[in-house]
Amino acid sequence: MKHELLTTLPRTSSSKTTKHIMPSSNYIKSSPLLSEPTSSDNRLSGKSSPAESFSRRIGLSTLVRSLLSLLSFPAILPTRRWLSIPTLPSPTPPLGRKVTGTLFGHRRGHVTFSIQFDPRSEPVLLIELAVSTSTLVKEMSSGLVRIALECEKSTAARGRPAKLFGEPTWTMYCNGRKCGYALTRACTESDWHVLSTVKSVSVGAGVIPVVDDGGKGSGSDGELMYMRARFERVVGSRDSEAFYMMNPDGNGGPELSIFLLRI
Repeated sequence: MKHELLTTLPRTSSSKTTKHIMPSSNYIKSSPLLSEPTSSDNRLSGKSSPAESFSRRIGLSTLVRSLLSLLSFPAILPTRRWLSIPTLPSPTPPLGRKVTGTLFGHRRGHVTFSIQFDPRSEPVLLIELAVSTSTLVKEMSSGLVRIALECEKSTAARGRPAKLFGEPTWTMYCNGRKCGYALTRACTESDWHVLSTVKSVSVGAGVIPVVDDGGKGSGSDGELMYMRARFERVVGSRDSEAFYMMNPDGNGGPELSIFLLRI
């Protein structure tokens, strides 16, 4: 698969711009997927000062450490069964520049990435990543994480390309290393149960206990972990979008960035 150079994206555009997010031609072999961002105006270029590097660790790294501690501590949310009737999601308004992103999954199961307009709306994107939840948490605790999801262009009815969020299969790279294949799927009752359980959380991390009711994906994979934060969305073109995790204190660059690239 050919890889093109990732170009700098402006951070002031709300939804559309003429620039593109393109993959680096050699990022599979390189250690970082992208150079470390330094400001809200330019996430993909320059180097940060020691003071900025220190401030970047203060924000979301706290959430990551809390998730690591939850690997061995009891759950913090009330117990609920998967088969309970979920609250119906609210209508989804047009996706803007700032969205709610949630990473959740069983400790030994694959982690799911969800994008919502706000914590109470229906998810507009749900991707099951090619790594386990515990593995991703440990990756984030060791430093910046860059995830690239690539797919080949497919043609829908009448010769028009499918929507980017509608692509079913993605090749996943984490910090330049190929991890396998991620899958886009519809939101199930179990997914909405998780999202509705944490709908009052705007930024945070924790564990949702799962009662073993004999169903698929019950308590066999351990308690279900989640991490929720605000993401800045940057649209490069109809074939490329990026999501940058925002620090709660507003300082430093993103510790997690996720790129959708159709090549």
